[in-house]
Amino acid sequence: MISKLSDLCYFAYARVPVADLDLKTYISTENMLPNRGGVTYATRLPTVFQVQAYRTTDVLVSNIRPYFRKIWFADREGGCSNDVLVMRARKNCNPRFLYYLLSSDNFFDYATTTAKGTKMPRGDKEAIMQYEVPILPLAIQIRIANVLSTLDNKIDINKAINHCLAV
Repeated sequence: MISKLSDLCYFAYARVPVADLDLKTYISTENMLPNRGGVTYATRLPTVFQVQAYRTTDVLVSNIRPYFRKIWFADREGGCSNDVLVMRARKNCNPRFLYYLLSSDNFFDYATTTAKGTKMPRGDKEAIMQYEVPILPLAIQIRIANVLSTLDNKIDINKAINHCLAV
């Protein structure tokens, strides 16, 4: 069965004071890595009083130039710039499954196609929530997410081994 992304998740809009953040917990499009590379530490904090909050297991997607495919599964709480979408899974959706669903080329191609602007295209939030997704039982979502997480962990281990061998 096919449904809309809005049936699986919603945009979270809570705020957090910048004073409560550090370079590890602040996320912006600048410290999100392209091609699903996750995040690095920020180089500076913003000068505003508050930013958008995110929680552990939220999915953060850069809303500027979606063709760069910047996405991160939050492993901590913190705050992010307004150019980052904070997507939170509903009760009928496994957060890790949501991450893998949004990591797909199909999602980023859709977000790019529906983006607004030419020089710095931004994803259209309304269109994003209309993205068609499969509706699967929670148990199946969890099994899919577990298999993909296991593969990701193995890839990370292999990258670390290769890095050590190159040094």
